[in-house]
Amino acid sequence: MADTTGSGRFDINEIARSFPETAETMLLDKYLSDEPEVSARVFRVYTPTPAHYHQHCDEHLFVLSGRGTMWIGEPSNVVPFEPGILLKFKRNTVHAMPEMTEEPVIFLAMDTPRRQPTDVVFVDSADGTAQSFIKGY
Repeated sequence: MADTTGSGRFDINEIARSFPETAETMLLDKYLSDEPEVSARVFRVYTPTPAHYHQHCDEHLFVLSGRGTMWIGEPSNVVPFEPGILLKFKRNTVHAMPEMTEEPVIFLAMDTPRRQPTDVVFVDSADGTAQSFIKGY
């Protein structure tokens, strides 16, 4: 029966395990909810991500697995991440993940309001497009 309440139950660990070992895009994601007010996603990162930002949503990333570094705002603000860390940035805040030191890197994301898959702007347009950045899984 279809859920008409907007509620749900998700096995985040099972979703994380289901991602393939390789991808043609930098990230693959699976939407858990996709409503105008908020989207919830689980995504796996396959390559370091260049400097980019999102114009229409704030992003909250909870690290489920993997380790690396992320910078927020400017390259001098490099912080390490590991499972259990929550990273948060407001819309239009430039961020990048220059280093992945332990894989797989998988995040649980909450975006407010909803993050559309095309809402990614690379600081250097030669670094990619929305289509090369992320693909739904």
